[in-house]
Amino acid sequence: MTEKRIILEMGTGNDLYGQDYTKAARRAVQDALHHSSITLFSKLGIDHAEMRVQVTIGVQNPDRVDCDLVAADLPRGRAEVRAVKGGLDVEDTEAGTVHVVATAAIEAFLPDLAGQYKLT
Repeated sequence: MTEKRIILEMGTGNDLYGQDYTKAARRAVQDALHHSSITLFSKLGIDHAEMRVQVTIGVQNPDRVDCDLVAADLPRGRAEVRAVKGGLDVEDTEAGTVHVVATAAIEAFLPDLAGQYKLT
């Protein structure tokens, strides 16, 4: 069955002192989730389990993101998380630290229900 993207939310998160890419990614996902309030499911009687959630995290060191931990933060749907090169590292050369900035794009997909609903 084909799917349609029904939600796209963006968020940013950071870890200013721990240089933890997973923490920054999780904060970016939480930021994106807090922008969203979708009543579609209850209004149409759709089970959240039908939703596939695809998360893309942008950070400078994608291999340092625990994608399974990020997926565990998602409250609904079947989560797929991947980390890619993006985001921003801000170096504090004086302190010898890196401030990590992550971006997140959360996309939600449902089976294509075209023709199953009719506006009255």
